[in-house]
Amino acid sequence: MDYKLRIEGGTKLKGKIVAQGAKNAALPIMAASLLLKGQKLSLERVPYLKDVNTMIDLLRKLGVQIDFKDHHIALDVPEELCWETPANLVRKMRASSLVLGPLIARCGRAILPLPGGCSIGSRPIDLHLKGLARMGATIELVHGAVHAHANGLRGCRIYLDFPSVGATENLLMAAVFAQGETVIENAAREPEIGNLIQTLISMGARIEERSTGEILVEGVDELQGCQSEIIPDRIEASTYLLAGVITRGEVTVDEINTGHVDALLAKLEESGVPLTIEKNSVTVHPVRELKAVSLKTMPFPGFPTDLQPQIMSTLALANGTSIIQESVFESRFRHISELNKMGASIEVQGHTAIVKGVRELIGADVQATDLRAGASLILAGLAAFDETNIFNLGHVWRGYEDLHIKLTKLGGRVEILPVEEIESKVNGINMKGVH
Repeated sequence: MDYKLRIEGGTKLKGKIVAQGAKNAALPIMAASLLLKGQKLSLERVPYLKDVNTMIDLLRKLGVQIDFKDHHIALDVPEELCWETPANLVRKMRASSLVLGPLIARCGRAILPLPGGCSIGSRPIDLHLKGLARMGATIELVHGAVHAHANGLRGCRIYLDFPSVGATENLLMAAVFAQGETVIENAAREPEIGNLIQTLISMGARIEERSTGEILVEGVDELQGCQSEIIPDRIEASTYLLAGVITRGEVTVDEINTGHVDALLAKLEESGVPLTIEKNSVTVHPVRELKAVSLKTMPFPGFPTDLQPQIMSTLALANGTSIIQESVFESRFRHISELNKMGASIEVQGHTAIVKGVRELIGADVQATDLRAGASLILAGLAAFDETNIFNLGHVWRGYEDLHIKLTKLGGRVEILPVEEIESKVNGINMKGVH
């Protein structure tokens, strides 16, 4: 069955929600379970998401026994693992590549079809492969799949040309069993990596983070099982805060790490949004006039690329012209044409979007082209006059747990409806993969 999200816009959101666990922390930590041998990894606050289910299916195919209930997941890793990953699962999401480093470290070899995911740019895994080769792995590309093997990895110094989150995570996990010391320079500093590092340390890994952006890993012979908790999802939390702003409402997000959303809070203050910031919660209060701001996406602690589409929707209703530069993913402006269908005035010049604020947005039938683009269209629909229908919901369900339930709790008028076959054909929409 195909589905759409229908939104009756124009309602000021009001209320409180609790942030979910971070998808981008849960996935690499789940992959890290492959480093165990006859041990268990127990995780709390794991969100119910399509990507989490895909990772569960992938790990099960590799031999891991998994029990997932009430946001708690137990991963029981056997003595022997399968090291060849199934293409049908790997091509569902980019994060599948995170099993490569652990498999090479644990099994000495791995076969990984080139992964899939959102269409927001090429996002090659060249940095992953280059780093693994530096550690002694032999890498070949055979019929669209990575074939890797190593007779023991060796510690070395690895410089990342770009602070890639995925490459940092993969190389970090591979280095845990490498002989000697591995130094990863220009490593990514996202909070999700910190969550992975603390989990690996709890498993017995020897890892040191330096303020210079270096991560030092001293190889060990084995790890033991442990318990860990997934950090709050800063992107999900930020999306709901922006939902409050764009509807001129008052929304509180609880159980978050406020330091992880500093970049957003700074821009909201600059745009005139009244905020209440407490230890583990943030409240946005109604804003009379939203001011235009300019920003550039950057690796953490800069403004996150995963939040660029959502803040663009919000700034579409600001007073003045906002300038948004996208420096991380080259194809992350695909939502703009859909926003312009709703009455936004946004022009693209290279990697820069010029957002001229308008008085109101109008409901329309729009398509989510990727996860965060879908979130941006939902925000626009919440603020728009009249009805908005958002198709391709499968993208959104990859990263937001119970989104329609949370929005309803805040007073949003939203519902998920089946899409009739004739409607799908008229809109030219491919809804495959929505569950």
